[in-house]
Amino acid sequence: MNMLSKNDTAPAFSSPNQDNQIINLSDFRNKNNVVLYFYSKDDTPGCTIEANDFTRLTDDFNQHETVVIGVSKDDCNSHQAFIEKFNLKVALLADTSGKICEDYGVWQEKEKKGVKNMGIVRSTFVINKEGILLESQYGVDPNGHAEAILDIIK
Repeated sequence: MNMLSKNDTAPAFSSPNQDNQIINLSDFRNKNNVVLYFYSKDDTPGCTIEANDFTRLTDDFNQHETVVIGVSKDDCNSHQAFIEKFNLKVALLADTSGKICEDYGVWQEKEKKGVKNMGIVRSTFVINKEGILLESQYGVDPNGHAEAILDIIK
């Protein structure tokens, strides 16, 4: 498993968002910073907290020329329903193949109640306009996380 660190080059990605439009990391080159956050599943408690907090702070991120993009293995339809249910203002990528999760090292073995399974470890990456990682956090707590990431960008 390849864990990424601060100052690494962010792995390129190309994936459909909730509207089935292909989003590439290169789309933001020299224009915006990118907060790329990985979560396990649409409409689950921790993931909903995180998505709502990033949505609430959208204007603050915009002021710092930063777009926030969530990634999970859910499909476009699931993402669309999640966005509509909570009126989310973040783009959500459908990494149904798991390639982005693999490239960013977030697809890991997790243990719950003594049972080991592979899954997405809640993680966040801050990518600058040149495509370099300013921050790389694995195993984050969703509570207060969006605010902590905003503080890094300010």
